[in-house]
Formats: sequence, structure tokens, C-alpha cells
Amino acid sequence: VRLVESGGGLVQAGGSLRLSCVASGFTFDEYSIGWFREVPGKGQEEVSCISASDKSTHYADSLQGRFTMSSDNAKNTVYLQMNSLKPEDTANYYCAALYRCSGPGRSYGQGTQVTVSS
Repeated sequence: VRLVESGGGLVQAGGSLRLSCVASGFTFDEYSIGWFREVPGKGQEEVSCISASDKSTHYADSLQGRFTMSSDNAKNTVYLQMNSLKPEDTANYYCAALYRCSGPGRSYGQGTQVTVSS
């Protein structure tokens, strides 16, 4: 089980980025897929998750509708579209194969850094 993220970078506040996560070694029907972010010293936050059981998508309340998670099963890829970015969104973003949303993970990617300047 392997996950590789891409798409991070430096963006000004108010801008947008789209992150990608390519999975290998499993199919999306086997695991829920989550996006997380982590800032050193502040712990990790589950940003969004697509449930394997019912394909519903969940988001952290803190996002206020600015992020959208989607998947392309044919490419075994999930995306995180991030709009109206704020400096507080600065973090390392990574995806994970989860046994269930908000639950323990099977495997985590290394992440891609997102930096939002004010």
C-alpha cells in the first residue's frame, strides 16, 4: 500500500491549489481515503475523507466549505481542491488509506507542503 502526494507549493492568500494523491497496492473499495494536514507542534487534522462503505465525503468544520475532495477510481487518485486559501492553511498535507474515516490508518503518504503567504 503506497500513497504519493503532489501539488503543494507557495500561494498567496485567497488563491487556490489542487493536491493529488496517487495510490498503489490497493483499490479505493478496500479503504477509506483521507486527507490530513499537520503543522509541527500542532498535531494532525483530518481535513476530509471519502468513506469506502458508502462513498460519502466528510470535511472538517474548520474548512467552512473551501475545500473539495474528489476521486478518480480509474486512476486510483484522489484530489483535494483548496480555494480561498488562508495563511492558517499552511501545513504539510498528506493522504492516507484508513480502515474508516476518522479511524486508524493502514498507510500514510509523505505529504506535500502548502504555504500560504499573507
